[in-house]
Amino acid sequence: MRAGTPKRPDRLEAPARSESEAKAHEPTSEKPRGARAVRSAAKREAILNAALEEFSAQGFAAARLDDVAKRAGVAKGTIYLHFADKETLFQELVRSILTPLIGQFEALAVTEIPFEVLADRLVDIAEREVIGSRRKDIIRLILAEGSRFPAIADFYYREVLSRVFAALQQILQRALDRGEVRHRGIVAFPQLLAAPVLVAIVWNSLFQKHAPLDVRAMLDAHLDILFDRDGGGA
Repeated sequence: MRAGTPKRPDRLEAPARSESEAKAHEPTSEKPRGARAVRSAAKREAILNAALEEFSAQGFAAARLDDVAKRAGVAKGTIYLHFADKETLFQELVRSILTPLIGQFEALAVTEIPFEVLADRLVDIAEREVIGSRRKDIIRLILAEGSRFPAIADFYYREVLSRVFAALQQILQRALDRGEVRHRGIVAFPQLLAAPVLVAIVWNSLFQKHAPLDVRAMLDAHLDILFDRDGGGA
């Protein structure tokens, strides 16, 4: 080789790829995995919605997973990919529907506002988020079949009622300490505060066609009695 002649490389170097080209050649396994997760979540949601319809229509005992699958538009085997059995499906349905509501009650329990204002908020939640929603169907089902299926009643008490009544007792004890309520019985028995909600659900389930209940008026009357206020009557 003559002096000054540039040395030829043994092999050609690959040209540098742009950032966009490099991304285009990256493995794409993440994208299909993400799409599968979205589809799986959508199927799970469809199954829960179908379960609510089926449990509401048939009750816990008579509801069949075959019919839930038909309502959801999935194969029965798909249900078992998400839920071990009918009881597990019901439990997850309760969690998905009621956990956000329980969170609202627990948030109010640590909210430093006058009890009378807070009680009005509780009535709003009860009317809109319970009696005015499909949540009432879950409560009605527990009332109707909880004694026959103690496991679901125990689950409902543990996951829902115990937390709701703990929050209500915290609210009521604070109100008693501030002199905003006078009777200790309301703290010992927070069921008294929630009783009109159950009355409304049971009454309208059985007797709505005979004597529809004005739920909001009844809840407001309950607060008038609790606070010993006139309520606008004659």
